[in-house]
Amino acid sequence: MEPLYIGIDVSKANLDVVVRRSGHNSPAKTFANTQAGITALWKWLAQQKGASLWACLEATGQYGEPVAERLYASGCRVSVVNPLRIKRYAQACAVRNQTDRVDATLIASFCEHLQPHLWVPPSPAQQLLRQLSRRLSDLQGMLQMERNRLAASQRLPLSLKTSLQAVIHLLEEQIREIKRELFHLLNADPELKRQKKLLMSIQGIGELTAVRFLAELGDLREFSSAKQLAAFLGLTPESKVSGTSVHTKPKLSKKGNAHVRQFLYMPAVVAKNHNLLIRAFCGRLAARQKGNMSLIGAAMHKLVLLMFGVVHSGMSFDAHYLGKPAFPS
Repeated sequence: MEPLYIGIDVSKANLDVVVRRSGHNSPAKTFANTQAGITALWKWLAQQKGASLWACLEATGQYGEPVAERLYASGCRVSVVNPLRIKRYAQACAVRNQTDRVDATLIASFCEHLQPHLWVPPSPAQQLLRQLSRRLSDLQGMLQMERNRLAASQRLPLSLKTSLQAVIHLLEEQIREIKRELFHLLNADPELKRQKKLLMSIQGIGELTAVRFLAELGDLREFSSAKQLAAFLGLTPESKVSGTSVHTKPKLSKKGNAHVRQFLYMPAVVAKNHNLLIRAFCGRLAARQKGNMSLIGAAMHKLVLLMFGVVHSGMSFDAHYLGKPAFPS
């Protein structure tokens, strides 16, 4: 059966789609990124007779999940890839223009030539864990905003201050409830509970961080290497060097799961100061005149490598261990 590669560029509002058969691309089509639009996309794809369908899209979080799940449920092979891989493929192909339709064409070509790993949707329990973790982020953001308003409310009437205090109390209670549900659900899975204990052996990683990390990513054994995990989270450094005129400082790619980067920030700050291995690592970077934000980014990257390591080795973290790591790099 002749393969048909489908490149899908996902945005909040639209799905730009290109199909590729025998090295030739079809004209791009655009569908609304809604349930009706996804249904229309599948009906269009189903008209492709005598073809094995393989869809590929970038990992863009909530905007791409509905179409990926629908295509998978309909029997289509689906790959959800790190946007950084698509970016590097575009650079290798010397693609200069960037539009949604160009991106869809590029993704279809990437799928044909590199045959990326097939995606499997998370289980209902894993989906619920992820939703709870992201809801927690939303509530924490709202709580901080209300606390800021209360701190600046010296001139507000008492009734408004009372209103702010009531909302803060409600948000705090909601956050406690979400945390209780998160812990209960994750601890009900023996493997995730085991991985949580290993993650908590790393100085800087508390129980809530470990739970949210696993809620977002699931079983860390699904990642084949520490570098793959770091790239998936957008924690790999990248720089631009061209001749003598272009030479930017390395910075995190930020092409990946932004939710994890957000809640790893404070653990990275703690690890930078209190984790012996990471503190020494950041000390060497500081001696090379690296800025504070660069140090925190490096600490975050190192934390993720250690988290991968303890899970794949099955051994708790030991900052004094001098041997070579027993996990793939």
